[in-house]
Amino acid sequence: MRLALPDLLATRKGRLTAFFLLYVTEGIPLGFTATAIAAQMRRGGLGPAAIGAFVGSLYLPWAFKWAVGPFVDTFSSERFGRRRTWIFLMQLGMMATLLVAMGVDFIGQLGVFTAIIFLHNAFGATMDVAIDALAVSVLPEEERGSANGFMFAGASIGQTIGGSGVLFLTAAMPFQSTYLFVVASILAITLFVVLPLREKARPVLSEGARAARNVGRELVVFVRDAWRAFTGSRAALVGVLYAVLPAGAYALSLALQSNLAVELGLDDNEVAQLNLYTTLIFAPACILGGWLSDRFGRRSTLAIFVFLTVVPTLWLAWTMWQSGWIMPVDMKMANRPKPSTVLIVTFWATCIVYNVFQGLYYGIRSALFMDITTPAVAATQFTAYMALMNLCIS
Repeated sequence: MRLALPDLLATRKGRLTAFFLLYVTEGIPLGFTATAIAAQMRRGGLGPAAIGAFVGSLYLPWAFKWAVGPFVDTFSSERFGRRRTWIFLMQLGMMATLLVAMGVDFIGQLGVFTAIIFLHNAFGATMDVAIDALAVSVLPEEERGSANGFMFAGASIGQTIGGSGVLFLTAAMPFQSTYLFVVASILAITLFVVLPLREKARPVLSEGARAARNVGRELVVFVRDAWRAFTGSRAALVGVLYAVLPAGAYALSLALQSNLAVELGLDDNEVAQLNLYTTLIFAPACILGGWLSDRFGRRSTLAIFVFLTVVPTLWLAWTMWQSGWIMPVDMKMANRPKPSTVLIVTFWATCIVYNVFQGLYYGIRSALFMDITTPAVAATQFTAYMALMNLCIS
């Protein structure tokens, strides 16, 4: 007897669940490669420079994912689903590249391994473009805040599963076997989430659009529409400006946090625990922030939570100054000072509080961009906003 699976896009709860799980599939392999594999590389004797180059290559496809937006918007299968086609094919590519990488020695064949994982992340970044375009198309405005909260929560939890979760599994199985765990996780969502999705057909195209019978003419029409989407309204132009400006205080979310953790004497296990706790706190904060923005408005809630990221940052800065801890402190300094208990406790507390406020505004920010995105060119316009934010972070 054939098991009929529900179309998650048909209900509000189903849509929130679908986008949460789709973003989990983005987070698991990214956490696996950037955290678990990178840790095993260091354990295998690779130096920090080689590992840094590998990790840096993982994020390149995500920084340039805007380049695939026009293709995701232009080429599709109406029969299988305009966005579902891309999501399904990219998940197949992600699973295939992981299975190939499983047989490659990432210590002795680092170049080959990096190339395979680069391709894996290119599939993942393209899938992200299609997922975001699907969200813009099917989510009502009153659901976008909550949905974006669930999406970023899913990505955060996925990275925790792929990173910390896989490292925990290595105590029970060989590390190579954990590749199969990651592949199985993606496959489960492909079978039980992606395949049952049912997209509505696009509106009937105009005579002019139907006349575009070749790729070149279709892309010309698309580029024209995309340019109009970015420049056709004051909101779209303001969105570009907002995307390239920093959102609040960034110090506790970037490399400063991990560098300071090492300076203050936290060992690898303690650093891992700190990352785990802040991630688990970040995820529900994303969901709460999205819900609050649906209820009380995007701009007001976004402004409040972005401003509040300043509070834990100034709190930590004040405590460091009071303790005489002026960063950086040379790790090989003779008679190197030891941090006070107050400074250590404050560091943990401010990292956790900061991730609450950052999580609260993360989902709201992307929901705001969805509000001003034109659905017909969603894969390009929304992805461009995300890429500009990545540029700002860089």
